[in-house]
Amino acid sequence: MKLPTPLLAGKFVNRLNRFAISVKLRDGQVVTAHLPNSGRLHEVLKVGNKFWLAHKLSPNRRTKFDAILAKDGNALVSVDARLPPKLLLEGIEAGIVSQFGEIVVAKSEVPFGSHRLDLQLVTSSSHVWWVETKSVTLVSDGVALFPDAPTVRGQEHLRLLGELAQKGELAAVVFVVQREDAEVFAPNESADPEFARILREVAYAGVHVIAYKCAVTFTHLQISQQIPVRLD
Repeated sequence: MKLPTPLLAGKFVNRLNRFAISVKLRDGQVVTAHLPNSGRLHEVLKVGNKFWLAHKLSPNRRTKFDAILAKDGNALVSVDARLPPKLLLEGIEAGIVSQFGEIVVAKSEVPFGSHRLDLQLVTSSSHVWWVETKSVTLVSDGVALFPDAPTVRGQEHLRLLGELAQKGELAAVVFVVQREDAEVFAPNESADPEFARILREVAYAGVHVIAYKCAVTFTHLQISQQIPVRLD
C-alpha cells in the first residue's frame, strides 16, 4: 500500500495518552500526533527517537498529524495497528499470500457472537476461512513478539478462533510484523503468558497460526514473506 506523502520528520517527545504523542519537528515546532496503536511500543517511544508524521487536514480531527513510521535501531517500523487486515488482503491479491487458496469473496469486520473477527475469506472451492489479524511492531534479536502488553481482547479472539476450529471451521490468526528485520515469530510470554498459553492451546485445536513480515519504505508498505512461527 502507498503511504501518505509527504512525511514530516521529527523526534519523539512524550506520550500524552494511549492514542496521542508529542513530536518535535525539524523546524523546532512541537506538535501533537494521533498514534493509531494502543500498544506500549517501548521499542520506538523513546525520547529523541525518529518519527515520521503525515499532515491531516480535517475540521473534525483533534490532531493535525498522524504518526506513520518510526525507527527502532536500523529498522523502519510502521506503527499503525489498523493496517494488517488491509495488508493481508493486498498480499492475497498480489499473490504473496497463498496459504488460503484462491479467494473470491472477502468480508471485513464479520460478526461472531458478541465479537467481530477481522476477515471472512471464501475460496473458489467454497471453503470459508475465519481470520483475525494482529499488528506486531516489537522485534528482539530477530524474533517478532506479540503482544507487548497484556491483551484480554486478544485472548478472547483466540478463544473464538478455537471454538470455530473445534466445530470444523477453517480458522487462522495472522501476525503481521510491520518491519523487515524479523526472522521468526513467537508469542511474548513475558508480556502476556495467558495469551501465549491460549495460542498454543488453539493451535493444537486446529487454528492456523501464521506470521508474515513486511517491506517498509517511506512511500510503501507491503507483506513481503512468511516467517516461521515458534510456539514451544
